[in-house]
Amino acid sequence: WICPSWLSPPEPEAVNLLLDPGLAFGTGTHPTTFQCLQWLSEQSLDGQTAIDYGCGSGILGIAALLLGANSVIGVDIDPQALLASHDNAQRNQLDPERFPVFLPKDAQTEPTDLMLANILAGPLAELSEDLARQTKLGGRLCLSGILVGQAESVIAAYSPWFDFDPVRQLEEWVCLTAVKKRA
Repeated sequence: WICPSWLSPPEPEAVNLLLDPGLAFGTGTHPTTFQCLQWLSEQSLDGQTAIDYGCGSGILGIAALLLGANSVIGVDIDPQALLASHDNAQRNQLDPERFPVFLPKDAQTEPTDLMLANILAGPLAELSEDLARQTKLGGRLCLSGILVGQAESVIAAYSPWFDFDPVRQLEEWVCLTAVKKRA
């Protein structure tokens, strides 16, 4: 459940993510974010490491941590997004060491188990080589922020490194998931 930080969680026994997006993108209501969250909830994340690239409010990274990931690195070009991600992690009582946030030039490049990126199709395609390099062999990829008509070009940009699952679609938006090829 995604809960505004000023309300009580609707399901006390469920995984509840307290969120105040501030000036950053990511409230959980947009089809792109919703599809990523849905996919995350279906994954076994125990002990995994992740990167939330274009972290915005931190919603995907925080969800991954609440669902069992060991650590997540948040990356965004907007300093306001980094602040929102940091603040939302604190709202969810997460140790800041488990969700450090960085501008792209300052982020680590060690490969991770899970790459999350909910940004626009153009930047996703441009970042394909970088995001592939930062994902471990056998690691999982979740991309969104992509309109139906843009899916094939994004898939083509990542296909040298990843094998894609069937495309998920909600309204005019898609979520692309894949596994990094083992070589």
